[in-house]
Amino acid sequence: MTGAVARLTLARPARHNALVPELVDGLVAALDRIAGASLDALVLAADGRSFSTGGDLAGFAAVPRGQRRAYADRLVGGLNRAILALIELPFPTIARVQGPVTGGALGLVLACDLAAMSRTAFLAPYYVAVGFAPDGGWTALLPDRIGMARAREIQLLNRHVDADEAARLGIVTAAVDPDALDPTVDGWLATLAGHEAGAILATRELLMPAEATAAIATRLAAEKARFLDMVDEAAVDAGLARFLNAPRIQKVEP
Repeated sequence: MTGAVARLTLARPARHNALVPELVDGLVAALDRIAGASLDALVLAADGRSFSTGGDLAGFAAVPRGQRRAYADRLVGGLNRAILALIELPFPTIARVQGPVTGGALGLVLACDLAAMSRTAFLAPYYVAVGFAPDGGWTALLPDRIGMARAREIQLLNRHVDADEAARLGIVTAAVDPDALDPTVDGWLATLAGHEAGAILATRELLMPAEATAAIATRLAAEKARFLDMVDEAAVDAGLARFLNAPRIQKVEP
């Protein structure tokens, strides 16, 4: 390897990098551009205090019922394309997780080969609190990583998972102190640069063959379909209002 590294950064820090169609469309376009580039690795990072708080709930609340399905179709569809694009890149990918990851943003972390997570960060689903069906791989990817029983427990109880637990469960590769986040990522890049590129490619392709990627795409599509079925229900309006008006200690908000 020659050490050519692409770095993509989620840059909507004023809204904790909450996902909106424009952000995911831009991410997909960037991933498409670099897919054919001569690169050795990708680092996916984020600006601000949070990695990403998933779908922007204020954005959903601003869309009237009856129009929300089309908005969700674009957003969740774009997120699924980003997840699959990360999985299908022909070089290793690293997630640099400096802050909270909630909702569908987890899929961006799960899609990467390696993930370093600051001990100031946590993971949380929030679906049962708001009324959405899970997306972003919470059912399509997470159970294969940590087991069905643990995936059920975290989601049904809407439990926060801190960085150390995320590392123990295998959701991320390493939990580190904040000042060790960049050295950890840089150390992995240096290690990868010292390995044989052909062997790395063969390893990644054997670990994630085409049929496995196709199965993930099918499960992500099922998540999206269920999300769209529920997004216009009255319960979602109530859940959005309840969540957006809750004390800030219970959520991540500017």
